[in-house]
Amino acid sequence: MTPENQKEYVYLGVDVGSISTKGVIIDKNNNILSSSYIWTEGNPIGAVKKLVKLLEEPFDRDRYQIVATGTTGSARKLVGTILGAAVVKNEITAHAVGTTTFHPDVRTILEIGGQDSKIILIENGIAIDYAMNTLCAAGTGAFLSSQSRRLGIPVEEMGEIALQSQHPTQIAARCTVFAESDLVHKIQVGHTKEDIVAGLCQAVAGNYLNNVGKGKRIQSPVVFQGGVSKNIGVVKAFERQLGCPIIVDENGHLMGAIGAAILARRNVKRAVFDFSVEDMEFVTREVTCGRCPNNCEIICVYRDGRLIDGWGNRCERGELSIKASERLDDAR
Repeated sequence: MTPENQKEYVYLGVDVGSISTKGVIIDKNNNILSSSYIWTEGNPIGAVKKLVKLLEEPFDRDRYQIVATGTTGSARKLVGTILGAAVVKNEITAHAVGTTTFHPDVRTILEIGGQDSKIILIENGIAIDYAMNTLCAAGTGAFLSSQSRRLGIPVEEMGEIALQSQHPTQIAARCTVFAESDLVHKIQVGHTKEDIVAGLCQAVAGNYLNNVGKGKRIQSPVVFQGGVSKNIGVVKAFERQLGCPIIVDENGHLMGAIGAAILARRNVKRAVFDFSVEDMEFVTREVTCGRCPNNCEIICVYRDGRLIDGWGNRCERGELSIKASERLDDAR
């Protein structure tokens, strides 16, 4: 067994989104020692506890010690509190840092996840512009999953099926409702599944470029990441529409978590990570302050019944409400 003070320092990164939760443990050279990708299922706390358990299984605790944690994604603040994160960063920063670390010449990052998508423009290794999708999910992984069920095709096989098409079907994919209506019509008039799937892949790429990428100067090298980057049909559709090669990193679906871990490594703050977090009980409560006209809705996070963090107050009076809710029983 390696003495405690001789263990190699490593770093944890967690990316919690509305659809999926990703985590990695990296060493000082950015090598991935452990990774996991699971569904959030509307429960970010439960997903993170499950993620930690999965990351621990292949992790050599006798050789390595996690000394800093970074979080990103839509639930980054909550998860950062639970994990004692040294760094809590938005998805744009995390994806840019992760991608430029492994692809230093990248100029454009295309990212399509379960319910959101984003584009990041890079210049000299620095993010200079970005955009995210708004309300429409027609160009996301959730859209493809929904259509795969309608067609009776596993979503993992859609890309290879799309490559078999010689005449992709034109699908109106400006929004999910229009796309589904058009898809049903094309099925009824006899279009093959191969052509329809290829048309869906082209529609996803086109919808992304016409909405998220609208007005953006997309330059090569282009890196495509997020869960949808595993769909070779969508990759080929982007290549046709952009007229340039598309780079797909084998760990592109984990890039947000990788970026968070790298940011944690760069940060001077250190805090040894305790895997026992998976056995702790975490609860959140929304507390209405009511101490001033703002009536702030404050989020309080409890570990085993005791307050560990709170946020959402817009003035110092809200801090009094947080302190008054020190125990879970006090929250109201």
